[in-house]
Amino acid sequence: MKRISLSILAALMIFSGLAAQNVDDALRYSQLFYGGTARFMSMGGAFTALGGDISTLSQNPAGLGVFRASEMSFTPQLNYINSTAGFHGTTSDYLYNFNLSQAGFVSNVVSNNSTTGLIKLNFGYSFNKTNNLHSSTRIKGINNSSSMADYWADLSEGTRYFDLSGPEGIAYDTWIIDTITGSGGRSYGTVFSNYGDNPPSKYGQTVSRLISNDGFTGEHAISMGGNYSDKFFFGATFGISQLRYNSQYQHSETVNDQQVALKNFNYLDYYENRGTGYSFKLGAIIKPVESVRIGVAFHSPVWYHINEYFFESISSNFRDGNRYESSNDPLRYEYKLSTPFRALGGIAFQIKKFALLSADYEFVDYRMAKFSQAGDGYDYTDKNDALKYSLRSANNFRVGGELRFNNVYLRSGYGYYGKAYASGEDNANMDYNAISGGIGFREKNFSLDFGYTHMSSSRVYYLYPLNESIEPARANISDNQNMFSLTLAYKMGY
Repeated sequence: MKRISLSILAALMIFSGLAAQNVDDALRYSQLFYGGTARFMSMGGAFTALGGDISTLSQNPAGLGVFRASEMSFTPQLNYINSTAGFHGTTSDYLYNFNLSQAGFVSNVVSNNSTTGLIKLNFGYSFNKTNNLHSSTRIKGINNSSSMADYWADLSEGTRYFDLSGPEGIAYDTWIIDTITGSGGRSYGTVFSNYGDNPPSKYGQTVSRLISNDGFTGEHAISMGGNYSDKFFFGATFGISQLRYNSQYQHSETVNDQQVALKNFNYLDYYENRGTGYSFKLGAIIKPVESVRIGVAFHSPVWYHINEYFFESISSNFRDGNRYESSNDPLRYEYKLSTPFRALGGIAFQIKKFALLSADYEFVDYRMAKFSQAGDGYDYTDKNDALKYSLRSANNFRVGGELRFNNVYLRSGYGYYGKAYASGEDNANMDYNAISGGIGFREKNFSLDFGYTHMSSSRVYYLYPLNESIEPARANISDNQNMFSLTLAYKMGY
């Protein structure tokens, strides 16, 4: 038997009223798509060996040692995010998001004119966005084979009606499901089969789901970095990570068959996460010859403490004019999450003062993400086993280049973020591709940079899981992010 997919497992955890921490949560907060200055973004984020950009404080802190003067920069960003969903038809949705991609400064602590020994020691701070979690997805189509009501009826099997909880409890309260006559109150039918009195169920209803997510992960990077003999650059970062995420979906089914007593029902699932995490980063850059730089960096896990709020409700409308509403009491959870460590390596080439080429490799093993309790004694063993079973290690690659024409710089880059789901999972082939480009203008003390990045991915999404006899409702979703970044930077004491 094919193993339960990641999406179905996640749905089981959430819909059954259990603590909602699942594989999706762990992966969402473990994946990093480094944000930063427009220059950093337009060159694909390939700065592990390059340095000299404030964004590198969150990637390779040794890049701080490359700075020869104090500097400050500020990067607002506009995101245009769109998605297309295929579910018995094709629908699309979009949103705009204006946010802060980066803001920070570098200050010289030690500055020597000597060419040997400690030439520079710099202190730096930067806020860098590490993942934009905004999205809006609309799924719509005619479903001729099942309903979300079937899923709630499946969950209810074997439970007396007065012991029902979670979404199946409020589905019962709103007459979406009810006990089957003669079952002793332990077996359930849906309104589509007149609660088991007139099987089989009559489907053909219009199913619509709007999935709305907003939030981000970002890091406050506090760093020290130095330059030794202009051959060896070193640095360390203490990171304070922020996590803000709100997610809700509104699922509605409108019945087109006049013989079914139900006109429509609407289900709302809402939750939010708030968290703070801490991490450490170490890095080094070696310049064996003037035109070559080799960089390495190590990132510890981010140790998050997360607070979660969860709420759900159902309303139903019947052809006889009756209307019902029910909701569950809000639930609050508190838990910890440690993300995987990361290892980075890179090489950069400088072609006189005309061009730069840079390439990065990053390794991250998502199976090493781990949940733990935050004082309530909850046993996360099964959830952590699910992480190891459903995820895999990933290889990420980034390349970037820059051409200089006097004070004007042209840039381009590409990033590939490897598959995170284990072989056999429904999203085992899900990866991310980012193409970028940009232009910059630099004077002695002032610079203005513009960058554009297009990131794309596709995934499988289950509206609800069902038993093996009924095919789950599955949608194929394509996501696209278009990021427009503008950086203003000013150098002091140059």
